[in-house]
Amino acid sequence: MRRRTFINSIGWSAVMAHSNLLSNPLSRMENLTVNKKIKPARLVVGDTIAVIAPSSGLPEHVIQRAIAHLEQLGFVLKLGKNIRAMRGYLAGTEQQRLDDFHAAFADKEVKAVWCIRGGYGAARFIPQINYDIIRRNPKIFIGYSDITALHVAIHQQTGLTTFHGPVGTSDFSDYTKSHVLDVLMHPKPNYKISLCPLNTTDAEKLFKPAVIEAGINKPEIITAGKCRGQLIGGNLSLLSAAAGTPYALRNVKGKILFMEDIDERPYRIDRMLTQLMHSVDLKSCAGIALGIFDGCNPTKEDINTLSLSECLHDRLGHLGIPVIYGLSFGHIKHQCTLPYGIEAELNTGDKTITLLEAAVS
Repeated sequence: MRRRTFINSIGWSAVMAHSNLLSNPLSRMENLTVNKKIKPARLVVGDTIAVIAPSSGLPEHVIQRAIAHLEQLGFVLKLGKNIRAMRGYLAGTEQQRLDDFHAAFADKEVKAVWCIRGGYGAARFIPQINYDIIRRNPKIFIGYSDITALHVAIHQQTGLTTFHGPVGTSDFSDYTKSHVLDVLMHPKPNYKISLCPLNTTDAEKLFKPAVIEAGINKPEIITAGKCRGQLIGGNLSLLSAAAGTPYALRNVKGKILFMEDIDERPYRIDRMLTQLMHSVDLKSCAGIALGIFDGCNPTKEDINTLSLSECLHDRLGHLGIPVIYGLSFGHIKHQCTLPYGIEAELNTGDKTITLLEAAVS
C-alpha cells in the first residue's frame, strides 16, 4: 500500500480521512469513482505479458496448454508467482491472488495482464485492491466470466479501459484470435464486430435441431433499433451478485450494457435480470447487447418453464431501448473482445457492435 510514503506526502488529516474510507467500503467506492478515461498502450509482437489466476486454479497440463495459446500469439510470458497455487476451488488464498494481481500491474516490463481462466473468487479480494497501482501503471487487462468483478471495479475506480475477452484456456479460434489481436494490437476507429456464423454451425453439430430452433445460438432481436454509448457489462451472474454491494455496477445511463452467461435455467436468468433491474435503471441504458447464453435453455426434464427467448422478451422487451440476443461473445468457442468504456454503436438490424474509437493508445 506504500502507506509510509502516502502519510509523508499528504499529511495526517488526509490519512485519517483515507482510513475512514477504508473502514467503510461503500463510502470508499462511491467517493473514489472516476470518469476520466484511460487507454492502455497497444501491444506489439514480443511484448511481455503477465499471466495470473485471480479466480480458480488449474491442473498443470491445462496451465501448459494456456501458456502455449498465449505464446502462439507472439508474446513473452511472465507467470504469476502463485499461478499454480490451489486452495479448493480457488487459485490460492486471497493474499496470493492479490499479490500476483498487484505485482503484474506494478511490473514495468509487463505490457498486459492476461487472466488464465475465470471460475470463482476474484470478487473476494476486490476490497483489498490498491487502485493507485493501476492508475500509476495503466496496462491492458483481459479476461471474462468471473473476471467481470475485476473489470467493473477497475473501470469504475480508475477509468482504465479493460477488455472482456478470451482467457488463457480459451480456444483461440480464428475468429477469437483475429478480434483480440485487432483490438489490442491494431486499433482503428469504426471497427465493426459482426456475428461469427460458426457459433451456429458448430452448435448444430453438437445439439439436436430442436434445441437450435429454441434459440441456443441463433441471434434474435428483442427490440429493434440502433444506439450509441460506452460499453459496460460482463457476466450476468457476477453483475447481479454484486447488486447492492459497494462493488456493484452503478451508472448505466446512456451506455450499452453487454451481458452473457452459461448453464443457468431460464428462471435463474429471470431472477438475475430482475435483481439487476431493481438495482440499476436499465431503461436508462442506450441499449442492451446479449451474447450467447450457452446451456441456458430448458431441457426435456424441465416443466412449467419459459424458454430462454420468452424469459429475455419478458424481462427486457418492455424497456423501450434496442435489445438483441446472440452476439458472438460469452462462454463460446468463437468470441469477440469488448473494451470497457469505449464508445460503440449497437445495430440490431445488421447484428453488429462497432467500436467507434480505438481502445488502446
